[in-house]
Amino acid sequence: MEEIARLIGGSDRFELGFVERESTPEPAMKLGIRLHLAGLSLSNTISILDRLGVERCRSTVHNWVQKADLQPTDGADPDHVAVDETVIQLNDERYWLYTAVDPDTNRLLHIRLYSTRKQAVSEMYLSELREKHLVDDAIFLIDGAPWLQAACHRFRLRFQHVTHGNRNAVERAFRELKRRTHQFSNTFSHVEPSTAENWLQAFAFAWNRLI
Repeated sequence: MEEIARLIGGSDRFELGFVERESTPEPAMKLGIRLHLAGLSLSNTISILDRLGVERCRSTVHNWVQKADLQPTDGADPDHVAVDETVIQLNDERYWLYTAVDPDTNRLLHIRLYSTRKQAVSEMYLSELREKHLVDDAIFLIDGAPWLQAACHRFRLRFQHVTHGNRNAVERAFRELKRRTHQFSNTFSHVEPSTAENWLQAFAFAWNRLI
């Protein structure tokens, strides 16, 4: 897969702070993490590692992804920011995935998972986004969600109500996310919200290296 080749190409672009507690060689752990984030299932990932002489179970690779704490890097200075949310199913409950994208580069800027969507949550999300990136002078591209518009007003951020055009960048990210999770019907089963959020942030990390 082209996606896997590109992600593997950045072999030294992230560090693992937990390797001293692991018996697996660091290059094998990095390879396993990259393969899974690039689109391989856990089963296929451990199959490839097995061919390389590293026998591990599915839960081990899953734990590597969790421990790696991979997130999009800070410090972006975009002209526009597309912000939207989509539903993520955790067991029998619905959560809301908030995502911000730079539509000029398609890079994911910030991604968080919340149990509800309202103005207070939107303000919390935008506050974190402003701490991570230089977005105060950017134009925010949002849909008709009143909680997002109110949050932008709260921080005096310029925004435009856009349903297509540059907002398609965030829609593309959501489509790829749902394609990646199609094997479990876009549902995270038997996991805590923090575990699902860590996986989603790792997905964002990988997405930024594959675009």
